Amino acid sequence: MTKISDQNAAAEPIPECPRCQKPVPLCICDSVTPLENRTKLLILQHPQEQDRALATARLTALHFPNAVVRVGLSWPSLSKAWGQPVHDPSRWAVLYLGSAKVAELDTDRDIVAIDRKGQAEENQRAILKDIEGVVLLDGTWSQAKALWWRNAWMLKCQRVILDPKAPSRYGKLRKEPRRDGLSTLEAAAMLIAGLEKRPDIETTLLGAFDRMLARFREVQATLPELAPKPKKRDYRRKKHA
Repeated sequence: MTKISDQNAAAEPIPECPRCQKPVPLCICDSVTPLENRTKLLILQHPQEQDRALATARLTALHFPNAVVRVGLSWPSLSKAWGQPVHDPSRWAVLYLGSAKVAELDTDRDIVAIDRKGQAEENQRAILKDIEGVVLLDGTWSQAKALWWRNAWMLKCQRVILDPKAPSRYGKLRKEPRRDGLSTLEAAAMLIAGLEKRPDIETTLLGAFDRMLARFREVQATLPELAPKPKKRDYRRKKHA
């Protein structure tokens, strides 16, 4: 009887924090520092993003009063996704997932506005200064691309790409498909801090990310069920490549 009771206890699900939706042992909500942001932040999360332990979308949004996380595959317009009227989508930037890389462009900027051909826009300073909101796509690389293709209204937004000076802090915990691949939190930190010229935003967000990763490493040994699940190979993409 004791063995059965132990098994049942072990099978009980780990409770979730209602704010960050992480398992309670991984919650760092009590250390989140609120930040005032001029730039609106919209995070679109693919519904199959199941990595509760290492996901960063909700942790990112908790820092800002002007941030929204939406879970789904498609929305008819930016206004519907944001939840309020957006009169000029061209003043919103979307972090572009295409093949364009800052290293291949003739620029020393960390944030670059590009056109539909993947070339740097002229008058970068004026374009970036005029951005009033940013859209980030949250999920695996293939999930984020699915969000991009299912929401045609993103074509009205300004595409931007980033040139991070270091790879993602995830390290070996979660592999990124490209060197410039970042977590949603890291991308938001770099993008909003750069647009607002406020390094304190990046410092605060990255500090939270470091605490989250440290907490994960602390509990990983005692709660192996929190370990990220292996990602399935995308055979369809390989077949049609």
